[in-house]
Amino acid sequence: MLGQAVRRFTTSAVRSSHYAEGPGNNLPFSVENKWRLLGMMVLFFGSGFAFPFIVVRHQILKK
Repeated sequence: MLGQAVRRFTTSAVRSSHYAEGPGNNLPFSVENKWRLLGMMVLFFGSGFAFPFIVVRHQILKK
């Protein structure tokens, strides 16, 4: 009984959503321009990769 109510609620929630469907429409960023996406990914992942090296350099140069 409870399972049926949950299933009815989830299907009605999906049906009443007003978002477009399809690949890339549920992401918080655009995937239309592949070069902009590449640049954003390089900045995002590159900053996380470079952070430890910057911290170590700062600690070495600190007096």
